[in-house]
Amino acid sequence: MPHFTVDPDIRKAKTLASDFYTDERFFELSKEKIFSRAWHFLGRTGEFESLKPSMLLPGLLDEPVLLSKNGKGLSCLSNVCTHRGKILVENAGTGNLIRCGYHGRRFSLQGKFLSMPEFENAENFPCETDDLHRYEMANQGGFLFVSINPLDNLDEFVGDAREAIVKIKASDLVLKETNEYEVGAHWALYCENYLEGFHIPYVHKRLNEVVDYGTYTTTTYRYSSLQVGFDSDGNIAGQYLFIFPNLMLNFYPWGVSVNIVEPISPSRSRIRYLTYISDESKLGSGAGADLHRVELEDEAVVESVQRGIRSRFYDRGRYSPTREKGTHHFHRLIAEFMN
Repeated sequence: MPHFTVDPDIRKAKTLASDFYTDERFFELSKEKIFSRAWHFLGRTGEFESLKPSMLLPGLLDEPVLLSKNGKGLSCLSNVCTHRGKILVENAGTGNLIRCGYHGRRFSLQGKFLSMPEFENAENFPCETDDLHRYEMANQGGFLFVSINPLDNLDEFVGDAREAIVKIKASDLVLKETNEYEVGAHWALYCENYLEGFHIPYVHKRLNEVVDYGTYTTTTYRYSSLQVGFDSDGNIAGQYLFIFPNLMLNFYPWGVSVNIVEPISPSRSRIRYLTYISDESKLGSGAGADLHRVELEDEAVVESVQRGIRSRFYDRGRYSPTREKGTHHFHRLIAEFMN
């Protein structure tokens, strides 16, 4: 699909064409080509220690997902019965097995088919397709991730930026707050805005007083990138780790803020915020002091871009070679996955 091409030389490159953000076909294709092949954040491992044996999770790309905890550990399973497609578990609960409320098909907590009434005469039954699909799971620095069909292992997706995760001990974090925002913009536009500090002096006046724009750095890896902002004294004010295609881990002196960008439509996205605290005494200071204000400022600008890219006079833009390395890297990955 040659439509998706971004020159590897940022000095010559043009951005993705505007129809990537506006065409319903490309939106649906990106879910299959990009999101189903990547890793998605579940949470800190300690959050699941006290879970009941079965607990619902938000659907992964419209896929009903079930997290099951048992003596053998955690399993991430399809929450759809392999008989007639009914959702298996509607509410969290306890039990020794999973039973479909439609025709009584039963599964183990690891997703293995156990039994089914009135199927004694069925030939070649049961078989592997009667088991529930098991999603790939992986652990990185005490955080759990899941994937439908990963293109590569999680270590490769995180890259050398894993050091930033390991430095923050997940076991010391406490989930303090969760929030959701809906923004009237394509998921990729929201991510692009995150991936460059170029806009900080123009969009985030208060944040610009904390972060020394001149010392802002961006380092790219295979599937991830790490931005570092310093204060006027040369101390790290914030580290911003992006894992393709939609995960943002923001490291501050007080802990970690996690942003997960969920595609809803070509012009609408949901942003899930998870706030993990390690040192509450530092909360409210530095680059992570007023995240709600920063979020609203970012939403306003990406919604404006969403309106603008529909213009018949806009197709592709250019990159700042010094300030938009992260966005260029992101566009290159989108082109690679879409092709």
